[in-house]
Amino acid sequence: MSNQYKPEGYNSVSPYIIIDGAQKLIDLLKNAFGAEELRKYNIPNGKIVHSEVKFDDSVIMISDSNDQYPPMPIVLHLYVPDATAAYKKAVEAGFEPMQEPIQ
Repeated sequence: MSNQYKPEGYNSVSPYIIIDGAQKLIDLLKNAFGAEELRKYNIPNGKIVHSEVKFDDSVIMISDSNDQYPPMPIVLHLYVPDATAAYKKAVEAGFEPMQEPIQ
């Protein structure tokens, strides 16, 4: 059976992050976790209205907040081969630590 109902390379669920500072988050994800930027659309004021980054087999969508879509809290769980190394690299890239990895 064909999966024509979703784009190739996408999972059935894709998180959408609405945040102040979408470009900063995209850069952090690329630097800390090697995320690949698939696409990005800006409006004339420089704000990102839609972007997509890929980690391994998952796509996360990200945009800047605005009056209609304010920033929202979100929690993501990222599976990596070495949690301690990924945590260290994330902090070095600029992520603010909240909790050390639990193995």
